[in-house]
Amino acid sequence: MKQLKLVLIGGGTGLSVLARGLKNYPIEITAIVTVADDGGSTGKIRSEMDMPAPGDVRNVLAALSDVEPTLEALFQYRFDEDKISGHSLGNLLIAAMTHITHDFGHAVKELSKILNIKGRVIPSTISSVSLNAEMEDGEIVSGESNIPMKHKKIKRVFLEPEDVKPMDEALEALLEADLIVLGPGSLYTSVISNLCVRGIADAIVKSEAKKLYVSNIMTQPGETDDYTVTDHVNAIHHQLGQNVINFVIANKVSFDTNVLERYQKEGAKPVYCNIEELHREGVEVITGEGLALISEDDYVRHDTEILANMIYEIALQEVSTIQFNPKKHKK
Repeated sequence: MKQLKLVLIGGGTGLSVLARGLKNYPIEITAIVTVADDGGSTGKIRSEMDMPAPGDVRNVLAALSDVEPTLEALFQYRFDEDKISGHSLGNLLIAAMTHITHDFGHAVKELSKILNIKGRVIPSTISSVSLNAEMEDGEIVSGESNIPMKHKKIKRVFLEPEDVKPMDEALEALLEADLIVLGPGSLYTSVISNLCVRGIADAIVKSEAKKLYVSNIMTQPGETDDYTVTDHVNAIHHQLGQNVINFVIANKVSFDTNVLERYQKEGAKPVYCNIEELHREGVEVITGEGLALISEDDYVRHDTEILANMIYEIALQEVSTIQFNPKKHKK
């Protein structure tokens, strides 16, 4: 059987955690990563060096690396000293390699070799960009980190400049994929920000691959307040200009009072999933009892191993004669 080709699209911690969970499966992974972050170390480097934000790329490189743990720890090491306080060594290495090669995409490729990564990491664009949002009341908010601070409903997000181009490798990977996975991660600032790069949305629509969205378990204050799973899917479809998502992995397990109260204090709550509504839109919903993992301090995360296994089985369903039984994942 041929090796499955999966393309992951996103950013933030969600994409790196998923990549780490999938890297030990017999699949070919390509991660298309947002470069619009403007906060912390990565934002400073983007602003001062006029290059794409390296932070999300760094995290996915580390997640897919197959090197000694010490080298990975070194790559993720963050300095405390005044002049370089807050900067991770990985961000500085990406910046240095970009200056040496004069090309952000080439810099990522070279560091991929050094870290011996499983698969490919491709920035959604090699241009320095800013993510902006138009709110429903017409206000334009500039900068990824400022968007959720407004606590307004987002109408659309767009990049500045708007005419930036994707890397050819990203488009090729999308067209050759067996399965395209969007998320998990911040809906607008991690997932849809990639789709704003001219050409990527068209390639997703044109690709014969099945499309899967991994829904967030909790809403994100200022970004997806009161959003249901259907709202997440509709926002992606609005950006793509066409309904293409075939599968959604979503949580259907209820949480106890401690968890709900913790998130309520932060202005968040579980993302409601209406399976019948999604079915009417042609989207198959897959879930599982163990999909949501609750930490000792009542934070909720995806169980990486279960999530990765679900995605792998969906991919198998599309390219092999192995029969996939989604009922075993449904509540």
